[in-house]
Amino acid sequence: MMSNIFITEETIEGAADGPLAGRTVAVKDNISTADVRTTCGSTMLEEYVPPYDATVVSRIKDAGATIVGKANMDEFGMGTTTETSAFGATDNPTAPGHVPGGSSGGSAAAVAADEADLALGSDTGGSVRCPAAFCGVVGIKPTYGLVSRYGLVAYANSLEQIGPFGETVEDAAALLDVIAGPDDRDGTTREPPGSSERPTSYADAATGDVDGLSIGVPTELLEGADDGVLETFWDAIGELETRGAKYHEVSLPSVEHAVEAYYVIAMSEASSNLARFDGVRYGHSGGYDGNWNEAFAAARREGFGDEVKRRILLGTYALSAGYHDKYYKKAQDARAWVKQDFDEALSEADVLASPTMPVPPFELGESLDDPLQMYLADANTVPVNLADLPAISVPAGETDGLPVGLQLVGPSFGEERLVRVASALS
Repeated sequence: MMSNIFITEETIEGAADGPLAGRTVAVKDNISTADVRTTCGSTMLEEYVPPYDATVVSRIKDAGATIVGKANMDEFGMGTTTETSAFGATDNPTAPGHVPGGSSGGSAAAVAADEADLALGSDTGGSVRCPAAFCGVVGIKPTYGLVSRYGLVAYANSLEQIGPFGETVEDAAALLDVIAGPDDRDGTTREPPGSSERPTSYADAATGDVDGLSIGVPTELLEGADDGVLETFWDAIGELETRGAKYHEVSLPSVEHAVEAYYVIAMSEASSNLARFDGVRYGHSGGYDGNWNEAFAAARREGFGDEVKRRILLGTYALSAGYHDKYYKKAQDARAWVKQDFDEALSEADVLASPTMPVPPFELGESLDDPLQMYLADANTVPVNLADLPAISVPAGETDGLPVGLQLVGPSFGEERLVRVASALS
């Protein structure tokens, strides 16, 4: 078996029958599974066993799937390489010696290594699309509100969505069919517009028909990308052209500030969400010797890794009195600008296309000493989360033997369109 794909290997049987009967699914370890530990890749939750299933877990079990384990991940979803996991890094089965991407690296690696037919990850700023690209599989980041987040351990509520992985576009879309849809326990979920008039099957949309399709290529998302990645990207666009699609350049000027805005918002939400981990009700205990402040501090000092501590500190700073308007409010203004740019670009194109990641997979250990390099690698994926839009990463080819992903972005609730276009390449 490939190295360190699962934090917990456990078979959870689904219903005897259903659309996913006979299929196996790996579940990212920040998605709650009743009576099976859910660690978020952290010492803080090393022994935590949830008493309930996340909505997506209930839905895949009802659909007949068998869960085969909880997949490794960057601690609390914070990272781009799965190296911040307290349980060690995961090797990339498609490119051994390289990272599988993150934070859902174990989920993508499980599919790439045939340890599972399908997998669930979560995407806060690219955490499904990045590992899909790095492992040469398909990953979908749904429109915000399409999939319930009930039972997902929160990192940044306003940005994250649970999304599926598959070997093919049709496989990933079949899993999306099962997990999508409103949930009474998550007030942010919504019915896709027009869904009452027609039953939506995302898997049925995988026809590969792109004749007459208009593809917008945002010039800003090509700047600074690795030459080999760009060459592979343009080859894939050429393939879509031979099938009848046309491309033109579009501009998203706001993405220049998207990474900064994303990290201010995500870290601010993280500092608030992770405040609950104090070692009292559950999770790693700091012990108590008469001083609660010291007990809380010890629990958090021992339970959280360096990257999580860094983000909590930066987020707390951004939200603190005197700095809120200087950082957090500005980041929210930038978010509104990013949304506006995407809406404009998508009014002139059916979908937008870019490389998923501007670089091929890093070597294991290469980026750990330089958090900034890791943050900047998210330049093509984070704007989509800021804009609440759907996106898919589909294998585009290789550069120097390393996988390259092509990212397609669609309008709100435009998943069917993305599946149709991506299936022309998969």
